[in-house]
Amino acid sequence: MRPSDPPPLPALTRAEGEFIDCYLDVLDQLGRINPARGSDTYGALRAAQALASHARALRDALALMHERGETRIHAGTLARALRALDGERRSARVTLPPVTPGR
Repeated sequence: MRPSDPPPLPALTRAEGEFIDCYLDVLDQLGRINPARGSDTYGALRAAQALASHARALRDALALMHERGETRIHAGTLARALRALDGERRSARVTLPPVTPGR
């Protein structure tokens, strides 16, 4: 049985696309840093170092949107884009894992 196709990506401006990409990059790094899910300090250190550059890129994407007159964030559309790009799984890595019995 073939897995279902991912949901289609909604139409985004180039700046919105960059915003979403940068946001997901930041989420990925935060997920790697998460002490409740990590396994070694070196990986977390490397992710923390990368986080700074990804955060700058995110800031720049938002600044570009603002400069171009894109002053509103269309949450529904951007949420659909995040879901289409596996944002739910990626953002789950930032949260605490469920409590396991005996811990």
